[in-house]
Amino acid sequence: MNIYKDRVIFHCDLNNFFASVECLATPELWGRPVAVCGNTQERHGIVLAKNMEAKRAGVRTGVAVWEAKAACPNLIIIPPHYDEYVTYSKYVREIYSRYTDRIESMGIDECWLDLTGSIAWSDGEAIANEIRTAVKEETGLTISVGVSFNKVFAKLGSDMKKPDAVTVIGEDDFREKIWSLPAGDLLGVGTRAATALLRRGIATIGDLARSDPEYLALLFGKGGRQMWAYANGYDTSEVLLSSDSPPIKSIGHGITTTRDLTTSEEVKDVIIELSQIVGEKLRREELAARAVAVSVRTCELKVKEYQGTLAHPTQLTRDIIESAYKIFCEKHRWGKPLRSVYVRAINLIPAEVANAQLSFLDAERSRLMRLERAVDEIRLRFGSHAVHSASYLSDIKISKRKKLADTPVFMYM
Repeated sequence: MNIYKDRVIFHCDLNNFFASVECLATPELWGRPVAVCGNTQERHGIVLAKNMEAKRAGVRTGVAVWEAKAACPNLIIIPPHYDEYVTYSKYVREIYSRYTDRIESMGIDECWLDLTGSIAWSDGEAIANEIRTAVKEETGLTISVGVSFNKVFAKLGSDMKKPDAVTVIGEDDFREKIWSLPAGDLLGVGTRAATALLRRGIATIGDLARSDPEYLALLFGKGGRQMWAYANGYDTSEVLLSSDSPPIKSIGHGITTTRDLTTSEEVKDVIIELSQIVGEKLRREELAARAVAVSVRTCELKVKEYQGTLAHPTQLTRDIIESAYKIFCEKHRWGKPLRSVYVRAINLIPAEVANAQLSFLDAERSRLMRLERAVDEIRLRFGSHAVHSASYLSDIKISKRKKLADTPVFMYM
């Protein structure tokens, strides 16, 4: 029995989404190099997104503003407007919903669609082009669509042609179309894994597909077998309805810095920035954390994670900062410089449950919660760097000079 029979899976990816929305808001930007940056006022703000013109000029996502300007002196720097991105994302998703109710988000700008049973496989390319045209005509944005018989190859297809294109990867021709691509292009093969594979002569998806799955399992555990399965087209995972999505287990925020971190003070500055975003997200999701985790990656790509339990469930940014930094200082032993830092709120419970448990605490925590929610509202209206809460910044003495980066929120499931 063919387990893939009649499956029609799309992956739709909005092209240069943040930068494109900014160009729609300011049409004179079209055709000029544009970068959306986390902090436009400081040299250490980083590039969150860019358009094709900036990419062609050598601007890369994740580099510092000064590096981007060095690569492209006429680069136009714009601060992010997340409320606009959310509005456009919802509009595009409404277009998708005309074709199927089985839509699974992969971030604000990407979605899988399952049209199995709604259309025949032979109609997949035509319907994908119909959706692509509708998005362009109704929003002014462009999408790339991958059409395949599973989610992994649909995602790969949407990456193969950009912008404004459709790529079909069928069960009969996927070997010819994708096996020559780098192994790192495959979903589930991260940068570290791709580097490790390359050292062993496994450079392409085809090399990965022809490898011994047991050997890959020795190298990467169960993830190794999954890589092999994906490379061979064995992916039966379903496109989830929104209502099918599992509960959020943790909320995190992380950065890879453009320079090495060599002192605890530098790590503290990063933790403060990350914790602000984590706290804001907790409050938005009406969740509270019972523990905090800090992950760091050295310049040699070795990862360490430290966890600690909070004294009580919290949504407060102050608590997350203090706990995360304390955990890091107590457990980290300096050796090689650090390149990445992640802060996660874990062991989450509903905020209303946490509040009931904390009803005995003094009024100071209630005051701090009101303050942080007010800060959230100001940032929502005027941007993420419009205001910082002096109640904890003055205590911890964040150094504006050392601000390192600002990256999109990641929700770890």
